[in-house]
Amino acid sequence: MNKRIVNTLFLLNTLIAVFAQNPIVPNKGLNDPHIHIFNDTAYVYASHDRSPDDKAFIMEDWWIWSSPDLVNWTKRSVLDPKDTYIGGNFQGCWATDVGEKDGKFYWYFSEKNQQTGVVVGNSPIGPWTEPLGKPLLPSNLTPTDEYDMAIFEENGEHYIIFGVWDYYIAKLNYDMISLAEEPRKLIINNPRGPYNPDGENLEKPTDDKPFVHKYNDKYYLSWGCFYAMSDNLYGPYDYKDSVIKKESFAEGYDAPTWPNGFLQGRHGSFFQWHNQWYYTYCDMSQTGNRYFRDAFISYIHYKENGEMATIRVDGVGVGNYVASESIQTENYFKADGLIKKEFENDFVVETSANKSYLNYPNIKGLEEYSKLNLNIRAPKGGNFSVEIRKDSLKGELIGEKTLKLQETTIYLQNIEINLSSLDNKENLYFLIEQLNNKSLQMDSFVFSK
Repeated sequence: MNKRIVNTLFLLNTLIAVFAQNPIVPNKGLNDPHIHIFNDTAYVYASHDRSPDDKAFIMEDWWIWSSPDLVNWTKRSVLDPKDTYIGGNFQGCWATDVGEKDGKFYWYFSEKNQQTGVVVGNSPIGPWTEPLGKPLLPSNLTPTDEYDMAIFEENGEHYIIFGVWDYYIAKLNYDMISLAEEPRKLIINNPRGPYNPDGENLEKPTDDKPFVHKYNDKYYLSWGCFYAMSDNLYGPYDYKDSVIKKESFAEGYDAPTWPNGFLQGRHGSFFQWHNQWYYTYCDMSQTGNRYFRDAFISYIHYKENGEMATIRVDGVGVGNYVASESIQTENYFKADGLIKKEFENDFVVETSANKSYLNYPNIKGLEEYSKLNLNIRAPKGGNFSVEIRKDSLKGELIGEKTLKLQETTIYLQNIEINLSSLDNKENLYFLIEQLNNKSLQMDSFVFSK
């Protein structure tokens, strides 16, 4: 085939744009997602199940897709094992993660369930070069298997976490392609997992695919949807819970699932963007085939004790809203000057500055509505102004209201704001101003005619 035609086909393939919610990239086999934010763009580094007809895990390359909003995704890069130390044909391209240091990007990949390698690029999508010609984590390094790695960064230092059943951690050198120390085992007290629901399975107490993130000075070590917490990166960690429960699922998303139930196989990662936290994870409910998985994203909300609340598993996803349904204010895409607080087994957002805003893009089905009904309360009373604008903080003003609220610590009050010139899909900003330095809490909103 003509080289120009080949290059054109490659560019067309890598620039496939997909508009989706959950799954984020439907019917493509994108799975084991790790999402990172670089230059205000989300990049998912992922494995790739080959075909919906597969009867085993056949994964021939690694993928990168990017998105400006977690809804619209574009394929950006493919890493072929022949371009790494692995070479030749290979069908074990398992989980992957990335780290960035001094403008360079280090993409770590699993050689099936045996070893971990790394390639280096000058951008989040490459192109990539092989720096070592051998594994970074060889199969004889520790008593566990050296795969399914995650990268954790803190204060400019990077750490690699890996393994199955037992997890190990090691600090990386400044070059990001060698270890600064011998890997140390991470101790987890009282662990649970898909093979160990009651704590009795000492042989398989957790799972594979560890991940570490930090929130409010607490470290979270997760394996799929299970997690433990610690005050120290190196542990010990205390098992807490699973973020997925039976009540998580919208209709049509609870089955089919893995042989050990809906808690198995939820490989993925936790990430933060625009003051919002998310969990991205594997799902097979829409494909019906555990060997051809999808990637989902759900919001993560933290309780006052630091534990994570149960997530919602549905097709709406994140950064995406349906005008005909009630929308929880804590499920914003962007926010500033606000905090989340627990309220009646759920959450509200509370103003923490004199001026604050919330952003809800991709609200669909708005053309038939002319009003917004917002459920609020003011724990100490107060005066407030609320503006609704299109597309930006200085965008077209389509609704406004001044509020004088009485003190209440229990009841929510519904206020109605008239809206003008709504199109079918809108990107709306809610601007809130405290007029006398007292906080306003917002629970949910719904559109009406």
